[in-house]
Amino acid sequence: MKNILDVDGHKASVSFDPEIGLIRGEFLGLNGGADFYARSVDELLSEGRKSLKVFLEMCAEKNITPFREFSGRFNVRLAAEVHEAAVLAAAAENKSLNEWVAEAIEAAARAA
Repeated sequence: MKNILDVDGHKASVSFDPEIGLIRGEFLGLNGGADFYARSVDELLSEGRKSLKVFLEMCAEKNITPFREFSGRFNVRLAAEVHEAAVLAAAAENKSLNEWVAEAIEAAARAA
């Protein structure tokens, strides 16, 4: 099951909050928090649109970039055995470790 909701091209993670009995959405990739609650998926989409609109308006007022920027670089720490296995798997496909990892992450991200 995927707990990602697309609200007008913006991704939000979705979960159920049993304490209040509502579905909760939270936008991903923002420079701040924008969450929203509802009882149904249709209502959640509507509340998501409202929440994102308010967030974007506040960012504009405060001259804040609303969306996180990504450099395309990050470090990963692995167990030595996993690192070795990844290097060997990449070499077996005649790829650099970076190419191999980038392709694996891209495939996983597209499936998400």
